[in-house]
Amino acid sequence: MTRAFLIVMDSVGCGGAPDAAAFGDAGANTLGHIALAFAKGRADQGRAGPLCMPNLDALGLGAAIELASGLKAPGLGAVPRGRWGAATEISRGKDTPSGHWELAGVPVPWDWTYFPDTVAAFPEDLVALVCKLAGTEGILGNCHASGVPIIAAHCEEHLRTGWPISYTSADSVFQIAAHEEAFGLERLLKLCADLAPHLHAMRVGRVIARPFTGGPGDFRRTANRRDFAMDPPAPTLLDWVQGAGRATHAVGKIGDIFSMKGVGRLWKGKSDLELFDHLDTLLDKAEPGSLTFANFVEFDTLYGHPRDVAGYARALEWFDTRVGAFLARLRPGDLAIFTADHGNDPTWHGTEHTRERVPILCAGAGTGPVGLRGFVDLAASVAAHLGVAAQGPGRSFL
Repeated sequence: MTRAFLIVMDSVGCGGAPDAAAFGDAGANTLGHIALAFAKGRADQGRAGPLCMPNLDALGLGAAIELASGLKAPGLGAVPRGRWGAATEISRGKDTPSGHWELAGVPVPWDWTYFPDTVAAFPEDLVALVCKLAGTEGILGNCHASGVPIIAAHCEEHLRTGWPISYTSADSVFQIAAHEEAFGLERLLKLCADLAPHLHAMRVGRVIARPFTGGPGDFRRTANRRDFAMDPPAPTLLDWVQGAGRATHAVGKIGDIFSMKGVGRLWKGKSDLELFDHLDTLLDKAEPGSLTFANFVEFDTLYGHPRDVAGYARALEWFDTRVGAFLARLRPGDLAIFTADHGNDPTWHGTEHTRERVPILCAGAGTGPVGLRGFVDLAASVAAHLGVAAQGPGRSFL
Protein backbone atom coordinates (compact mmCIF):
# COMPACT_ATOMS: atom_id res chain seq x y z
CA MET A 1 0.00 0.00 0.00
CA THR A 2 1.26 3.50 -0.84
CA ARG A 3 2.43 6.12 1.65
CA ALA A 4 2.53 9.92 1.42
CA PHE A 5 4.94 12.50 2.87
CA LEU A 6 3.75 16.13 2.71
CA ILE A 7 6.71 18.30 3.67
CA VAL A 8 6.36 22.04 4.29
CA MET A 9 9.49 24.18 4.05
CA ASP A 10 8.12 26.99 6.19
CA SER A 11 8.23 30.34 4.36
CA VAL A 12 10.11 29.06 1.26
CA GLY A 13 7.99 30.97 -1.23
CA CYS A 14 8.74 31.50 -4.93
CA GLY A 15 7.13 34.88 -5.66
CA GLY A 16 4.41 35.81 -8.09
CA ALA A 17 1.30 35.87 -5.90
CA PRO A 18 -1.31 37.72 -7.99
CA ASP A 19 -2.62 39.61 -4.93
CA ALA A 20 0.79 40.41 -3.41
CA ALA A 21 0.27 44.17 -3.81
CA ALA A 22 -2.74 44.04 -1.48
CA PHE A 23 -0.39 42.81 1.24
CA GLY A 24 2.37 45.31 0.45
CA ASP A 25 4.46 42.53 -1.08
CA ALA A 26 4.45 43.18 -4.83
CA GLY A 27 7.74 41.77 -6.12
CA ALA A 28 8.64 39.70 -3.05
CA ASN A 29 10.30 36.39 -3.96
CA THR A 30 12.01 34.44 -1.18
CA LEU A 31 13.83 31.83 -3.27
CA GLY A 32 14.41 34.05 -6.26
CA HIS A 33 15.92 36.93 -4.30
CA ILE A 34 18.17 34.64 -2.27
CA ALA A 35 19.46 33.13 -5.51
CA LEU A 36 20.02 36.59 -7.00
CA ALA A 37 21.85 37.81 -3.88
CA PHE A 38 24.34 34.98 -4.06
CA ALA A 39 24.80 35.23 -7.80
CA LYS A 40 25.86 38.85 -7.23
CA GLY A 41 28.12 37.98 -4.26
CA ARG A 42 26.08 40.10 -1.84
CA ALA A 43 25.64 37.62 1.02
CA ASP A 44 28.48 35.13 1.05
CA GLN A 45 28.90 34.90 4.82
CA GLY A 46 29.74 31.29 5.67
CA ARG A 47 29.35 30.06 2.08
CA ALA A 48 30.07 31.27 -1.44
CA GLY A 49 28.96 30.85 -5.02
CA PRO A 50 25.51 30.42 -6.59
CA LEU A 51 22.71 28.90 -4.54
CA CYS A 52 23.24 25.12 -4.76
CA MET A 53 20.16 22.89 -4.31
CA PRO A 54 20.65 20.08 -6.83
CA ASN A 55 18.18 17.61 -5.36
CA LEU A 56 15.14 19.88 -5.16
CA ASP A 57 16.17 21.57 -8.39
CA ALA A 58 16.13 18.18 -10.09
CA LEU A 59 12.51 17.80 -8.98
CA GLY A 60 11.72 21.17 -10.56
CA LEU A 61 12.57 23.95 -8.07
CA GLY A 62 14.05 26.38 -10.59
CA ALA A 63 11.23 25.68 -13.03
CA ALA A 64 8.66 26.31 -10.28
CA ILE A 65 10.20 29.70 -9.45
CA GLU A 66 10.08 30.71 -13.11
CA LEU A 67 6.50 29.50 -13.48
CA ALA A 68 5.38 31.36 -10.35
CA SER A 69 7.18 34.63 -10.86
CA GLY A 70 8.87 34.71 -14.27
CA LEU A 71 12.33 34.83 -12.67
CA LYS A 72 15.09 32.51 -13.85
CA ALA A 73 16.82 31.93 -10.52
CA PRO A 74 20.64 31.76 -10.89
CA GLY A 75 22.01 28.36 -9.96
CA LEU A 76 18.62 26.66 -10.25
CA GLY A 77 18.35 25.70 -13.90
CA ALA A 78 18.09 21.90 -13.94
CA VAL A 79 15.80 20.12 -16.37
CA PRO A 80 13.10 18.77 -14.02
CA ARG A 81 12.91 15.02 -13.45
CA GLY A 82 9.92 15.15 -11.09
CA ARG A 83 6.36 16.50 -11.13
CA TRP A 84 6.50 20.22 -10.48
CA GLY A 85 4.44 23.35 -10.40
CA ALA A 86 3.48 26.26 -8.15
CA ALA A 87 0.49 26.90 -5.92
CA THR A 88 -1.53 30.03 -5.16
CA GLU A 89 -3.33 30.69 -1.87
CA ILE A 90 -6.84 32.13 -1.69
CA SER A 91 -7.19 32.51 2.10
CA ARG A 92 -6.98 36.16 3.13
CA GLY A 93 -3.77 35.94 5.10
CA LYS A 94 -0.08 35.16 4.80
CA ASP A 95 0.17 33.36 8.13
CA THR A 96 1.01 29.84 9.22
CA PRO A 97 -2.50 28.50 9.98
CA SER A 98 -4.00 29.88 6.75
CA GLY A 99 -1.29 28.33 4.62
CA HIS A 100 -1.25 24.95 6.32
CA TRP A 101 -5.02 24.59 6.58
CA GLU A 102 -5.40 25.41 2.90
CA LEU A 103 -2.60 22.99 1.94
CA ALA A 104 -4.63 20.43 3.90
CA GLY A 105 -7.74 21.19 1.83
CA VAL A 106 -9.53 23.84 3.90
CA PRO A 107 -9.32 27.53 2.93
CA VAL A 108 -10.00 29.97 5.75
CA PRO A 109 -13.58 31.24 5.34
CA TRP A 110 -13.25 34.33 7.55
CA ASP A 111 -11.15 37.45 7.92
CA TRP A 112 -8.63 37.20 10.73
CA THR A 113 -8.43 39.88 13.41
CA TYR A 114 -5.19 41.87 13.35
CA PHE A 115 -4.02 44.27 16.03
CA PRO A 116 -3.13 47.83 14.98
CA ASP A 117 0.52 48.83 14.65
CA THR A 118 0.26 51.32 17.49
CA VAL A 119 1.43 51.59 21.08
CA ALA A 120 -0.69 50.31 22.75
CA ALA A 121 -1.68 47.62 20.26
CA PHE A 122 -4.13 45.73 22.48
CA PRO A 123 -7.53 46.83 23.77
CA GLU A 124 -7.75 47.64 27.47
CA ASP A 125 -10.10 44.75 28.27
CA LEU A 126 -7.63 42.26 26.75
CA VAL A 127 -4.74 43.74 28.75
CA ALA A 128 -6.85 43.52 31.90
CA LEU A 129 -7.60 39.86 31.19
CA VAL A 130 -3.91 39.06 30.67
CA CYS A 131 -3.07 40.75 33.98
CA LYS A 132 -5.85 38.90 35.79
CA LEU A 133 -4.80 35.50 34.46
CA ALA A 134 -1.09 36.19 35.00
CA GLY A 135 -1.59 37.68 38.46
CA THR A 136 0.35 40.82 37.55
CA GLU A 137 -0.33 44.55 37.65
CA GLY A 138 0.60 45.12 34.04
CA ILE A 139 2.21 43.84 30.85
CA LEU A 140 5.31 44.86 28.92
CA GLY A 141 5.52 45.48 25.18
CA ASN A 142 1.92 45.93 24.01
CA CYS A 143 3.06 46.60 20.45
CA HIS A 144 4.11 45.08 17.12
CA ALA A 145 7.56 43.56 17.48
CA SER A 146 9.92 40.77 16.51
CA GLY A 147 10.69 38.25 19.24
CA VAL A 148 14.39 38.77 19.87
CA PRO A 149 14.41 42.60 19.92
CA ILE A 150 11.41 42.88 22.24
CA ILE A 151 12.91 40.45 24.73
CA ALA A 152 16.16 42.41 24.60
CA ALA A 153 14.25 45.63 25.26
CA HIS A 154 12.23 44.30 28.21
CA CYS A 155 14.25 41.41 29.68
CA GLU A 156 15.56 43.35 32.68
CA GLU A 157 12.18 44.85 33.55
CA HIS A 158 10.47 41.48 33.07
CA LEU A 159 12.85 39.84 35.53
CA ARG A 160 12.34 42.70 38.00
CA THR A 161 8.54 42.98 37.80
CA GLY A 162 7.40 39.56 36.58
CA TRP A 163 5.16 41.24 34.00
CA PRO A 164 4.72 39.17 30.81
CA ILE A 165 6.13 40.57 27.55
CA SER A 166 3.15 40.72 25.19
CA TYR A 167 3.41 41.56 21.50
CA THR A 168 1.95 40.91 18.05
CA SER A 169 2.93 41.15 14.39
CA ALA A 170 1.38 41.56 10.96
CA ASP A 171 -0.08 38.07 11.50
CA SER A 172 -3.22 37.37 13.49
CA VAL A 173 -1.35 36.45 16.64
CA PHE A 174 -0.91 37.28 20.33
CA GLN A 175 2.51 36.33 21.68
CA ILE A 176 3.80 36.21 25.23
CA ALA A 177 7.49 35.94 26.08
CA ALA A 178 8.48 35.03 29.63
CA HIS A 179 11.47 33.62 31.48
CA GLU A 180 11.29 29.85 31.98
CA GLU A 181 12.61 29.96 35.57
CA ALA A 182 11.72 33.41 36.90
CA PHE A 183 8.18 33.45 35.47
CA GLY A 184 7.85 29.69 35.09
CA LEU A 185 7.35 27.60 31.97
CA GLU A 186 4.19 25.89 33.18
CA ARG A 187 2.78 29.22 34.32
CA LEU A 188 3.44 30.69 30.87
CA LEU A 189 1.83 27.74 29.08
CA LYS A 190 -1.23 27.90 31.36
CA LEU A 191 -1.54 31.64 30.81
CA CYS A 192 -1.55 31.16 27.03
CA ALA A 193 -3.94 28.21 27.21
CA ASP A 194 -6.36 30.20 29.38
CA LEU A 195 -6.17 33.22 27.06
CA ALA A 196 -6.63 31.24 23.87
CA PRO A 197 -10.44 30.80 23.95
CA HIS A 198 -10.93 34.55 24.38
CA LEU A 199 -8.54 35.39 21.53
CA HIS A 200 -9.99 32.69 19.28
CA ALA A 201 -13.48 34.14 19.82
CA MET A 202 -12.03 37.42 18.51
CA ARG A 203 -10.78 35.55 15.37
CA VAL A 204 -7.17 35.90 16.45
CA GLY A 205 -5.59 32.79 15.00
CA ARG A 206 -2.90 31.89 17.52
CA VAL A 207 -1.70 32.55 21.03
CA ILE A 208 2.00 31.71 21.20
CA ALA A 209 4.11 31.05 24.30
CA ARG A 210 7.70 32.22 23.75
CA PRO A 211 9.83 31.06 26.70
CA PHE A 212 13.43 32.16 27.14
CA THR A 213 16.29 31.71 29.60
CA GLY A 214 19.30 33.77 30.60
CA GLY A 215 19.42 37.47 31.36
CA PRO A 216 19.88 40.91 29.80
CA GLY A 217 22.40 40.72 26.98
CA ASP A 218 22.68 36.95 27.37
CA PHE A 219 19.22 35.46 26.86
CA ARG A 220 18.10 32.80 24.43
CA ARG A 221 14.69 31.58 23.34
CA THR A 222 14.18 27.90 24.05
CA ALA A 223 12.62 25.05 22.11
CA ASN A 224 9.61 25.00 24.46
CA ARG A 225 7.57 27.35 22.30
CA ARG A 226 3.92 26.34 22.15
CA ASP A 227 1.23 27.51 19.72
CA PHE A 228 -2.41 27.54 20.82
CA ALA A 229 -4.19 27.72 17.47
CA MET A 230 -7.84 27.81 16.52
CA ASP A 231 -9.34 24.58 15.30
CA PRO A 232 -9.62 24.35 11.51
CA PRO A 233 -13.12 25.25 10.33
CA ALA A 234 -13.69 21.86 8.63
CA PRO A 235 -12.09 18.40 8.48
CA THR A 236 -8.65 18.53 6.87
CA LEU A 237 -6.48 16.05 5.02
CA LEU A 238 -5.33 14.69 8.38
CA ASP A 239 -8.94 13.96 9.33
CA TRP A 240 -9.71 12.43 5.93
CA VAL A 241 -6.81 10.01 6.23
CA GLN A 242 -7.43 9.16 9.88
CA GLY A 243 -11.14 8.74 9.21
CA ALA A 244 -10.28 6.15 6.57
CA GLY A 245 -8.55 4.11 9.25
CA ARG A 246 -5.03 5.09 8.23
CA ALA A 247 -2.13 6.22 10.40
CA THR A 248 -1.13 9.88 10.51
CA HIS A 249 2.19 11.31 11.70
CA ALA A 250 2.80 15.01 12.47
CA VAL A 251 6.41 16.20 12.44
CA GLY A 252 7.32 19.54 14.04
CA LYS A 253 4.61 22.09 14.77
CA ILE A 254 1.91 20.41 12.64
CA GLY A 255 0.23 19.20 15.82
CA ASP A 256 -0.04 22.76 17.16
CA ILE A 257 -1.23 24.21 13.83
CA PHE A 258 -4.07 21.68 13.60
CA SER A 259 -4.83 21.56 17.34
CA MET A 260 -4.00 17.83 17.13
CA LYS A 261 -7.12 17.23 15.01
CA GLY A 262 -6.50 14.16 12.87
CA VAL A 263 -3.02 13.61 14.33
CA GLY A 264 -2.20 10.06 15.34
CA ARG A 265 1.41 10.45 16.49
CA LEU A 266 3.38 13.61 17.10
CA TRP A 267 7.12 13.86 16.44
CA LYS A 268 8.67 16.97 18.03
CA GLY A 269 12.25 18.19 18.03
CA LYS A 270 14.44 21.05 19.21
CA SER A 271 15.73 21.87 15.72
CA ASP A 272 15.14 21.17 12.05
CA LEU A 273 18.04 18.73 12.23
CA GLU A 274 16.15 16.66 14.81
CA LEU A 275 12.96 16.94 12.77
CA PHE A 276 14.68 15.62 9.66
CA ASP A 277 16.01 12.73 11.74
CA HIS A 278 12.37 11.96 12.59
CA LEU A 279 11.45 12.15 8.93
CA ASP A 280 14.20 9.65 8.12
CA THR A 281 12.94 7.38 10.90
CA LEU A 282 9.47 7.50 9.39
CA LEU A 283 10.83 6.27 6.08
CA ASP A 284 11.35 3.00 7.95
CA LYS A 285 8.46 3.11 10.41
CA ALA A 286 5.52 4.83 8.70
CA GLU A 287 2.77 2.32 8.05
CA PRO A 288 1.42 1.34 4.62
CA GLY A 289 -1.30 3.78 3.62
CA SER A 290 -0.11 6.42 6.10
CA LEU A 291 0.30 10.17 5.86
CA THR A 292 3.34 11.96 7.28
CA PHE A 293 2.83 15.74 7.45
CA ALA A 294 5.98 17.67 8.36
CA ASN A 295 6.90 21.30 8.95
CA PHE A 296 10.46 22.64 8.98
CA VAL A 297 10.21 26.01 10.71
CA GLU A 298 13.75 27.36 10.98
CA PHE A 299 13.82 28.88 7.49
CA ASP A 300 11.11 31.21 8.79
CA THR A 301 12.02 31.80 12.42
CA LEU A 302 15.81 31.88 12.31
CA TYR A 303 16.43 33.46 8.91
CA GLY A 304 13.31 34.92 7.29
CA HIS A 305 12.09 37.18 10.09
CA PRO A 306 15.61 38.37 11.03
CA ARG A 307 16.26 39.04 7.31
CA ASP A 308 19.37 36.87 7.27
CA VAL A 309 19.98 36.10 3.59
CA ALA A 310 23.18 34.11 4.10
CA GLY A 311 21.72 32.07 6.94
CA TYR A 312 18.61 31.31 4.90
CA ALA A 313 20.77 30.07 2.01
CA ARG A 314 22.90 27.88 4.26
CA ALA A 315 19.72 26.34 5.69
CA LEU A 316 18.33 25.70 2.21
CA GLU A 317 21.52 24.00 1.09
CA TRP A 318 21.69 21.87 4.25
CA PHE A 319 18.06 20.86 3.74
CA ASP A 320 18.67 19.96 0.11
CA THR A 321 21.53 17.68 1.11
CA ARG A 322 19.22 15.83 3.51
CA VAL A 323 16.56 15.67 0.80
CA GLY A 324 18.97 13.79 -1.47
CA ALA A 325 19.45 11.01 1.06
CA PHE A 326 15.71 11.01 1.85
CA LEU A 327 14.70 10.59 -1.79
CA ALA A 328 17.15 7.74 -2.26
CA ARG A 329 15.32 5.77 0.44
CA LEU A 330 11.72 6.25 -0.72
CA ARG A 331 9.96 2.95 -1.30
CA PRO A 332 8.19 2.06 -4.53
CA GLY A 333 4.71 3.58 -4.33
CA ASP A 334 5.73 6.36 -1.90
CA LEU A 335 4.82 9.96 -2.74
CA ALA A 336 6.82 12.89 -1.34
CA ILE A 337 5.67 16.47 -1.94
CA PHE A 338 7.82 19.45 -0.94
CA THR A 339 6.06 22.80 -0.68
CA ALA A 340 5.70 25.89 1.53
CA ASP A 341 2.97 27.79 3.38
CA HIS A 342 3.86 31.42 2.48
CA GLY A 343 6.98 33.49 1.85
CA ASN A 344 9.39 35.35 4.12
CA ASP A 345 11.75 37.10 1.72
CA PRO A 346 14.93 37.89 3.70
CA THR A 347 15.76 40.70 1.26
CA TRP A 348 12.39 42.40 1.86
CA HIS A 349 11.59 45.40 4.05
CA GLY A 350 10.32 44.84 7.58
CA THR A 351 10.37 41.52 9.41
CA GLU A 352 7.08 39.89 8.40
CA HIS A 353 5.92 37.11 6.09
CA THR A 354 5.53 37.92 2.40
CA ARG A 355 2.57 36.97 0.20
CA GLU A 356 3.92 34.58 -2.43
CA ARG A 357 3.14 31.51 -4.45
CA VAL A 358 4.84 28.32 -3.26
CA PRO A 359 6.61 25.50 -5.11
CA ILE A 360 5.08 22.08 -5.72
CA LEU A 361 7.83 19.46 -6.03
CA CYS A 362 6.80 15.81 -6.23
CA ALA A 363 8.87 12.63 -6.07
CA GLY A 364 7.19 9.32 -6.81
CA ALA A 365 4.55 10.77 -9.11
CA GLY A 366 6.22 10.64 -12.49
CA THR A 367 7.53 13.67 -14.37
CA GLY A 368 6.25 16.82 -15.99
CA PRO A 369 4.58 20.12 -15.08
CA VAL A 370 1.31 20.37 -13.17
CA GLY A 371 1.01 24.12 -13.83
CA LEU A 372 -0.31 26.79 -11.51
CA ARG A 373 -2.55 25.15 -8.95
CA GLY A 374 -4.38 26.02 -5.75
CA PHE A 375 -3.03 25.16 -2.30
CA VAL A 376 -6.06 22.89 -1.87
CA ASP A 377 -4.98 20.80 -4.85
CA LEU A 378 -2.09 19.39 -2.80
CA ALA A 379 -4.53 17.88 -0.29
CA ALA A 380 -6.66 16.43 -3.09
CA SER A 381 -3.57 14.93 -4.72
CA VAL A 382 -2.31 13.32 -1.52
CA ALA A 383 -5.77 11.91 -0.88
CA ALA A 384 -5.94 10.52 -4.41
CA HIS A 385 -2.53 8.90 -4.01
CA LEU A 386 -3.63 7.24 -0.76
CA GLY A 387 -7.02 6.20 -2.14
CA VAL A 388 -8.83 8.32 0.44
CA ALA A 389 -11.92 10.38 -0.33
CA ALA A 390 -11.18 14.11 -0.48
CA GLN A 391 -13.75 16.33 1.25
CA GLY A 392 -12.44 19.73 0.18
CA PRO A 393 -12.64 21.84 -3.00
CA GLY A 394 -9.25 20.81 -4.44
CA ARG A 395 -8.54 18.86 -7.64
CA SER A 396 -5.84 16.24 -7.84
CA PHE A 397 -2.95 16.85 -10.23
CA LEU A 398 -1.80 13.21 -10.11
